[in-house]
Amino acid sequence: MKVLIVMASLLLLSGCATDGQAPWTSLLSPSSCSKLTSEQELSLNLADDLASDGKLHASLANLQSLPDNLSEVRLRKAKVYRLLGRSEAEPLYRSLLGGCLTAQAEHGLGQVYAARGDNGQAQAHLQRAARLAPTDEKIRNDLGVVYLNQLRLNEARFEFLTAIELSQNNQLATLNMVTLLLYQNDWPQAAEIVSRSKLTPEQFTEAQQRAEKLKAPANAKATPGDRVAAFIDPLPPTLE
Repeated sequence: MKVLIVMASLLLLSGCATDGQAPWTSLLSPSSCSKLTSEQELSLNLADDLASDGKLHASLANLQSLPDNLSEVRLRKAKVYRLLGRSEAEPLYRSLLGGCLTAQAEHGLGQVYAARGDNGQAQAHLQRAARLAPTDEKIRNDLGVVYLNQLRLNEARFEFLTAIELSQNNQLATLNMVTLLLYQNDWPQAAEIVSRSKLTPEQFTEAQQRAEKLKAPANAKATPGDRVAAFIDPLPPTLE
């Protein structure tokens, strides 16, 4: 009985450092994902390839042949459902919270809420994702996008620069940085980045159009979901 009382006391005390989660959640959550069989890995790779080719329905069909108790399968299903605009994405991402793919789940939830135009919820999820995976350039870029949509320019600049420095080939973060600079009418620096990063004229025009939308009056802007979809970098087909 004394042992049980001590254990209960420790659990209650540990609750102060669990970010509001039940204290036993972190104790029972797996620290690593289950090992996949070679056949499962091949099926996941095929689903990834189909998704990257834009064949989302075919990708989902292949994922549906795999067991749902695998975290990697649920994460990919959530991504496909999100890209298809289906409501099944959010509960799938939430089912991964507290497990081995928590950072990716928080990232996905941030993208879901960003597409709805709910920048507050998107920011909260993406901030948690960035704390869990601070070197993931895609998370940092997407957090910058949410800041930019709120015109929190200093925070957006910080996240875009972090994403660019983490991955020199991240053209999306570079494009978003150019958008921010054009919004601030800093044409010389924007031109320098375009030249250094070898962005195409079409990409520069795209950044210019986004900056103009951010400057436009609220009633003349595109819907929040449309605007975010133009910025947000989807989850990479292959997990890093």
